[in-house]
Amino acid sequence: MKIIVFIKQVPATQDVKIDPKTGSLMRWAASTKMNPFDLVALEAALRLKDSEGAHITVITMGPPQAKAVLIEALALGADDAVLISDKAFAGADVLATSHTLVYGIQCLKSPFDLYLCGQQTTDGDTAQVGPSIAALLNIPHVSFVKQLSNERNTVIVQSVSNDDHILAQVKKPCLLTIDKDFAQARYPSYWRLKETQALPIKTLTFSDMKDPDTINHIGQAGSPTSVLRIFPPQHSVVSKRLDGNTQDIVSGLVNYLKEEHLIERISHE
Repeated sequence: MKIIVFIKQVPATQDVKIDPKTGSLMRWAASTKMNPFDLVALEAALRLKDSEGAHITVITMGPPQAKAVLIEALALGADDAVLISDKAFAGADVLATSHTLVYGIQCLKSPFDLYLCGQQTTDGDTAQVGPSIAALLNIPHVSFVKQLSNERNTVIVQSVSNDDHILAQVKKPCLLTIDKDFAQARYPSYWRLKETQALPIKTLTFSDMKDPDTINHIGQAGSPTSVLRIFPPQHSVVSKRLDGNTQDIVSGLVNYLKEEHLIERISHE
């Protein structure tokens, strides 16, 4: 069985700076890590590899430094890694990102049985890239998968969406987004991390994508979503000092909360 897992490098902190001119996240200025939800998707693939045997390819789109999460994935047990990196892909929204990843898969010229994604990313939180990839590939998909078992030509999945519990048999090839509670992700050993530093990682650029229509579906030009402005929330702290004896302070506090409509006015009539 051949599995491809989509992973992403995300900021490792919530203290991410924003370019005041462009309104874009300054990703280069923040420490990074593998998206935690993608770690769980990779764990799902690794468990299939452990139990039944599978060849796992990991793929990411990002700047050259995104190679770090691919090395981590190889250290965890993935077999191949692919980096899609080019300035032409910058500024992509969900749809353009999905197109770019699909173009990257097509460049590999290798059919996959199972496509796995984390349920969402910690920086975008849209949970839309996985289903979008499935739509572009014209394959079935199931989101928020909590349990997974492999059959010869199908997979049996259990999924939870809101209060609905779904048990489905899905024909391969198919795409699954893995719920964060699927399993506890494993950790790579120190020695394995050292060994994988020198492993080859295939890099794809815009010039590798031969479809002449590619340019219309990538980067900002291929992004129907336009972000007008990104800005951090403004935090303000209002303090009020109450003096007097205990009864005065309690009465003053209650009156203040009523005036600010933080508690309901209570009628004793």
